[in-house]
Order: sequence, then structure tokens, then C-alpha cells
Amino acid sequence: MITLNINGKATRVDVEPDTPLLWVLRDTVQLTGTKYGCGMGLCGACTVHMDGEPVRSCSTPVSVAAGKKILTIEGVGHDRVGKAVQHAWQKLDVVQCGYCQSGQIMSAVALLEKNRKPTDADIDGAMDGNVCRCATYARIRAAIHEAANSLA
Repeated sequence: MITLNINGKATRVDVEPDTPLLWVLRDTVQLTGTKYGCGMGLCGACTVHMDGEPVRSCSTPVSVAAGKKILTIEGVGHDRVGKAVQHAWQKLDVVQCGYCQSGQIMSAVALLEKNRKPTDADIDGAMDGNVCRCATYARIRAAIHEAANSLA
């Protein structure tokens, strides 16, 4: 048994230690907001936070997550930064198909937790590796600026 701290709740799972965290979240814990994209940590759809840092859950073994604080898209929005990002996403109508958006939001929240006044270059760096097949990158960047302004 492995104990995980997911969205502030201790959760025990009976899985192999090398099971990707993504599958534990989706299949074992039934938190399906985190998406499977490429399975190689390249697209960002599976991004969650581990001890405040964005990680690709498809390539993170669950054993690495044991004892760390895991935040998923289901846990975002309970604090000021998460609410600001979600509001900006809605206000600017960022989402098209929506598939990548949980990963995009997780990366944006991680950025704004550390940098409340990001430049375009800061945003591009933080969001690098988050692929949006609908190409809403300009709206994503605008929403991050909107969220940052609301936090100022």
C-alpha cells in the first residue's frame, strides 16, 4: 500500500510502485480531470503539482509521489491563485476542445504561485511543453496576464 496526499486528503492505494501517477489518479482514485495525452511527458495534458511543482503524471511513478503533496485540477480553485486562473480562463473564453486545459491551468497556477507579474517570456517558459491542439496560445497567455492582474 502506498499513501498519497491528494488535494489535501490522505489516500491509500494498492498499486505497483512503478505505476504512473496518472493511472493511479484516473483509474484508482477516480479523479479524471487529469488527462492522458502522449504518455511520454511531452504534451502537458497530464500535469499535476507535486509539492508545488508542475510534473507530468504520465511519466512519474507513483512511488515518487508517496509522501508528497499532490494537487490535481480537482483541487485547484480553493485558493486565491487557482480561482483567479479559473475566472480568467472563463472570462477570456480560452477553451475550445478543452482536452489540454487541465494541464494548461495547472502550469499557469504554478507560474503565478511563484511570479505574480510574469512577462510574455516568463509565461512562454512556464507553459513550454503544454501543447494545445486547438492553438489557443494567445488566449492562454492573455488569461494568465488577466489572472496576474487580478492578483495584484
